[in-house]
Amino acid sequence: MNEQELKMDPSCADPIESGLLPIDIAIQRITDAITPIAEQERVAVRSALGRVLSSDVHSPNPVPMHTNSAMDGYAFSAKSLSSEATTTLKIVGTSWAGRMLNTTVGAGECARIMTGAVMPEGTDTVEMQERVERVDNYIRLETKQKTGSNVRLAGEDLRSGAVALTTGHRVTPADLGLLASVGVGEVSVWRKPRVAFFSNGDELRSVGEPLSMGDVYDSNRYTLYGMLKRVEADFIDLGVVRDDPDQIRQAFLDGARAGDMLITSAGASVGEADFIQQILAELGEVDFWKMAMKPGRPLAFGRVGSTPFFGLPGNPVSVMVTFYKFVRPALIKMSGQTDENNYNFKAKVAKPLRKRPGRAEFQRGILSQAEDGSLQVISTGDQGSGILHSMSISDCFIFLPAEQGNVEQGDWVTVEPFAGLI
Repeated sequence: MNEQELKMDPSCADPIESGLLPIDIAIQRITDAITPIAEQERVAVRSALGRVLSSDVHSPNPVPMHTNSAMDGYAFSAKSLSSEATTTLKIVGTSWAGRMLNTTVGAGECARIMTGAVMPEGTDTVEMQERVERVDNYIRLETKQKTGSNVRLAGEDLRSGAVALTTGHRVTPADLGLLASVGVGEVSVWRKPRVAFFSNGDELRSVGEPLSMGDVYDSNRYTLYGMLKRVEADFIDLGVVRDDPDQIRQAFLDGARAGDMLITSAGASVGEADFIQQILAELGEVDFWKMAMKPGRPLAFGRVGSTPFFGLPGNPVSVMVTFYKFVRPALIKMSGQTDENNYNFKAKVAKPLRKRPGRAEFQRGILSQAEDGSLQVISTGDQGSGILHSMSISDCFIFLPAEQGNVEQGDWVTVEPFAGLI
């Protein structure tokens, strides 16, 4: 054997590899290529949870509709308060929630009032019941009261005709209460994106099938199912597709026809199965990218026919990371949502982290609170892209930029919490 240097192709094991695509550029290319769905539908308020509004919702009534008490207590006019340290007022009636007092409250008088009850005529201030002394039909209270205390003014939350919720907003549980409070029973929403997906590989078996030597259960379709549910997408599960050109071609065609987006895991990266690339070239336009990130180096993106296509890696953790970083933003845009807030923050590393410069890394971490109240994060351990258990026990990504090397205990790092994602 000649003593000469081996010629090897770049791989994910290389410390620094040329030609890698930065994450932010890939995200921008993908979102630029995605068009929001333009189909609307009307749904009942309770069915609107998690849906994206396709038009502004205007309040037909002021909220609150009437000036009312924010406390159980006593309503009176601030002008009735004396210049002395305390004031004594006569009780002339009670205003209940849903049963207002029709008596005008005059000078030197007050009305017993319940939370939410309409303020009687002649009153502008409420003192809570715990801060008054009651004797028979009189109360005595401290004079230092601010006019308007403990009173909710009509329309202080929303004026009649004001925009209650805006187009592109994803409806939350609080929004359901808001819609009900203004008397809105139905809203217009964008249709959910429909996503077709399948896994590719001869070694994959569905749950319930027996395993032979070398076989593995297909976990990726289950994580994809869960992530798609969380982003409020409808989906078509096309199952496991074998490494057969005809089956793969048919799966691509079926998925592209049925879905607004098509996702595969495994099989669509640069590898030995060249017929996959050939089929994709026949059916659409697809680019194979080597991402400057770990895990999740291989990624395919393009179109099968007119349907956006994502070819995700085969390793389970890589599937989840690439979904969250690339597919999820695309689905958010496709769904019509415009108010997505992705946030991150700093935390101290509780134990050292190993990393080689060259690629950005998304290590799995567990957040906790240190004794001084600051946030700290610890790695879940082995960061192999096939260790799905690490995703199950973690609650955040520890983001380490491409130029970052090893991280020492006590150093600050950026963390991206799973809240709202998983």
